[in-house]
Amino acid sequence: MGVTVLLPYQIPEGKTGAQAIDYLTKRLLALGAIHTGQFLVDCETYISTPQHGPAKTVHVLHDSEYPASTFSILDNGAGKQIPLVADNLFDLLMLKMTSVYTSKKQTKIESKGARFEYGDFLIKLGSVTMMENFKGILIEIEYRPCVVLSYCWEMIRETLQGFLGMQIAKEYPAYFSQQIMNTMGQQQIHTKQNEVYEPIDTINQYLESFTNYRKQNVLPVAGSATAGAASAQNTAANMQGGTQRMRL
Repeated sequence: MGVTVLLPYQIPEGKTGAQAIDYLTKRLLALGAIHTGQFLVDCETYISTPQHGPAKTVHVLHDSEYPASTFSILDNGAGKQIPLVADNLFDLLMLKMTSVYTSKKQTKIESKGARFEYGDFLIKLGSVTMMENFKGILIEIEYRPCVVLSYCWEMIRETLQGFLGMQIAKEYPAYFSQQIMNTMGQQQIHTKQNEVYEPIDTINQYLESFTNYRKQNVLPVAGSATAGAASAQNTAANMQGGTQRMRL
């Protein structure tokens, strides 16, 4: 794996989620990107029961890029988050802990859609839904040859600008500008953009975005997420099929 940046896409005024996904898909394919299937990232949140002291929250996430792993992030209620990477048996463990943690089913959220390979980049167009309600679009872009953001941010930024047709700020994304805490609980002077990137960093970015979407009201384009994903897949198949016919 390389370095991944996750950013929300502002849907143009007057457009639905399906139309925005279709537009982005066509932009990618026109640049020469190859459609390589579908992806899914989901998140379910559990809250500790009152009789077990101060409220604690466990976020359980899955990423189709890591099918054998379950990611969890424990929020201890005091502002500290503890990440954990386990195998899929962790999901069974949570089911057996219903007396301690209760699932907030109404806040289960996911991002799913098409994935594309574009040279050294892996780009995913995700429709975000919560309880069947469309919440927005997330774009995930990974530059695979590099593992430190500060070494490749300009390349990622230029690719995003060419793909989206809009300016991207020169500053590092907010997630990478956080100060790193050492084992003694002290802030170190370097920021996360200089750290070696790990899969849990992708999960943390998704959790931040999912948390923001959970706070929003339902968008008026509700119900278009599934249509958007299907439209993207059909567009990719049609355009790639056309390219193959032209080559023949």
